[in-house]
Amino acid sequence: MLKEFKKFAMKGNLVDLAVAFVMGAAFTKITTSFINGMVMPAVGLLKGKDFTDWKLVLKPAVLEEGKEIAAEVAVKYGEFLTVTIEFLIVAFVMFLIVRTINKMKKVEEAKVTPPSAQEVLLTEIRDLLKK
Repeated sequence: MLKEFKKFAMKGNLVDLAVAFVMGAAFTKITTSFINGMVMPAVGLLKGKDFTDWKLVLKPAVLEEGKEIAAEVAVKYGEFLTVTIEFLIVAFVMFLIVRTINKMKKVEEAKVTPPSAQEVLLTEIRDLLKK
């Protein structure tokens, strides 16, 4: 069973998938940092407060003698917009990467090497034998 698992784990596709997963996690951290540290503060200037604090309060918190009796009920659309923008950036970058890889594959496929003189001669002999 251990041999079988080792064979499965060492397959090329699985290793490639693991590397892609780790790279994706690292890229997500970079994107999150970029969005939260650079993009959202600039967008937050529109309302004068942090973008993630944007919310629609449906029911305000109930306070009595400085203690919160009932929590605030709010739709936090700022957080949703932040995550949506982050997703769109990640999706766009992944699209660009896949597009570039596909173009590179097409260039490699276009570089078909012409058959050698020996292959041409063997092809001619085969065709003559068919007659």
